[in-house]
Order: sequence, then structure tokens, then C-alpha cells
Amino acid sequence: MSRALIIGLALLLAACASSRGGSIPYDSTAFGAPDAPKIVSADDSYKLAPLDTVTVTVFQVPDLSHDYVVDQSGRLTMPLLGNVSAVGLTTAELGNTIAKGLDAKYLRNPNVTVELKSSVSRVFTVDGSVRAPGVYELNSSMSLVQAIAVAKGTDDLSNPRRVAIFRMISGRRSAAAFDLTSIRRGEAPDPTIYAGDTIVVDGSGVKAAQRNLLQSLPLASIFLAL
Repeated sequence: MSRALIIGLALLLAACASSRGGSIPYDSTAFGAPDAPKIVSADDSYKLAPLDTVTVTVFQVPDLSHDYVVDQSGRLTMPLLGNVSAVGLTTAELGNTIAKGLDAKYLRNPNVTVELKSSVSRVFTVDGSVRAPGVYELNSSMSLVQAIAVAKGTDDLSNPRRVAIFRMISGRRSAAAFDLTSIRRGEAPDPTIYAGDTIVVDGSGVKAAQRNLLQSLPLASIFLAL
């Protein structure tokens, strides 16, 4: 393959690197506010998540019996014990963990119960081609552009013209696609993000192919072609 043809292919890939597409519909009029959060039963099957609030009761020890919030790192902080890992545990398992920690150093055979006071309801998830994917707290009203900014923006291989938002509407998982480039230009409205939303930024396979193609070119060949 000649150097000129390779350079031409690279330029062609650059021209079509970001475009709309995919099976998720754009600008869906039926994509409204999500269902109201449901009360979660604190049974043995529920696994604690970041930002859940639990009530810990240590029998006859009021100084340790309080409400505790599981932080973003998945831990809660208790007097005497310090940081206690909680995410992924049931309330019963967390109670056993706390009891073992107290029994090892401070209390003999402590009676510890843990109840779920409130489940996570004020977080959203950003995934895909962003610089810092993760679960983030929704402190106030937030738009899609703001949510992407919280995740440190799109990465170099993203396709900002294909951004999907997933949420529960009328008991079903629904999705709509949005063109982040058009939103940033003021050509399309910036949708509201709700607690429980999952945002997925598409990764551009064309951009990846373009990058690999350019990386495969000898540096001297590029300068000769120019």
C-alpha cells in the first residue's frame, strides 16, 4: 500500500470518526422522568451499596449505636473500629463483621444488629468512553453535559454523537440516545439526569482504527508524503 493511499485512508477515517447511529432512538418523546424509587426490603438478600444508610445498634452501648452512611469507597466509619468495609455485604454480614471487630479488642460477645435505613437513591453511573467512569452522587439538578463533566469528560476514542441514557420508566428499562456534540453547540436541549440513571458514552471504533493506522506509519513516511 502506497504512502499516499495510507494517508488518504487516515484522512477518510478522520472525516467519519463521529456520527450518529445504533439501535437506540434519538430524541425520544417517551423518554421522561424515571419511576419513583421503591422502598428496599432489608432482608438477607440485599447487598449494601455506596451511599446507603444503615442503623447500627450495639446492645447497651449507646455511644456506638447510630446511623452510618456507606461512603463512595464502600466503607463506613465507626468509633473504636474506624473504617469498616460494607459494600457487597448484607446487613447480617455487616453486623457480624462489626461484632467480630469489637469482640477482638473492646467488648466481649457484643450483640450487634444492623438495619437498612435508606437505600441508595441519589446516584448516577457514567460508563463507556469517559476519562473517569464510575458511580457519582447526584446532589442537585444536573444535565447530561454536567454529568459527563463530573466523569472528567469524554476520552480520545469516544464518539460524543452517540451517548445513551438508561433508566426505569413504567417498570421497564428504557433508553434514549443523545448527540452530545449538538447539545454542546446549542442545537439540541441538554436532558436532565435523574438518580438511578446510567449514562454510556459510545467508543468510536473508527477512531481506534485511525489511531492504529497512524501509529503503524513510519515517521519518515509521513514527512515524505507531506
